[in-house]
Amino acid sequence: MTYETRAKSFAALHQPGDPVVLYNIWDAGSARAIAAAGAKAIATGSHPLATSQGYEDGETIPLDRLLETATQIVSATELPVTIDFEGGYVREPEQLTKNVTRLAATGAIGLNFEDQVVGTAQLYSVAEQASRVTAVRAANAHIFVNARTDLFLKEKDASRHAALMPEALERAAAYAEAGGSGFFVPGLRDLDLLARICSESPLPVNAFMRGITVEDARQVGAARASFGPIPYALLMQALAEQFQALK
Repeated sequence: MTYETRAKSFAALHQPGDPVVLYNIWDAGSARAIAAAGAKAIATGSHPLATSQGYEDGETIPLDRLLETATQIVSATELPVTIDFEGGYVREPEQLTKNVTRLAATGAIGLNFEDQVVGTAQLYSVAEQASRVTAVRAANAHIFVNARTDLFLKEKDASRHAALMPEALERAAAYAEAGGSGFFVPGLRDLDLLARICSESPLPVNAFMRGITVEDARQVGAARASFGPIPYALLMQALAEQFQALK
């Protein structure tokens, strides 16, 4: 199967109201396990991928190491693979295009691309992030660019999320025009607000399964449901509990 065919098959999985479920993995072994369990696609989470190799989240795992891991994951499964690429490991659009070109060369047909300035409390302006999405798209015509906004993650007070909706929708529109393929809204748990995002976003919406369920995601019209670091955290907890039970 060609890169373009895999990318198109992955994009086709994004159906509002029938979301593709991505139970995020972190290495070739976990990818194989999820594939064998019936997954339709494979997705990494930046936190578990980094933590499993002794790094902190936030682009501290070296780019070369991340790309090596992506290559191993792609080689371990016939399923389409999307990689959490955080902020692309650089600010400048020209180098960003080069980094995403390297990611596509691993065989990964998608990436998460976030609008926070990694390592800070700030977000890129709408205009600058749109230009960065354009730079990502310039790297590859077929790669699925899951454009993530960190608006709701940065605002811990959920009662203030409604006030962020105009900016969120502005970002969705800008990222779509710049070449985005999907719109990711982690941290948004209010189902009425999530339903509005799904209804008004020009891009298929990715809901994060912390505080909501896959059935919730279906009901509000999400096209993608992902779990981020949750699977890794549950497995590490089970591992520790199993060891403690030996005592």
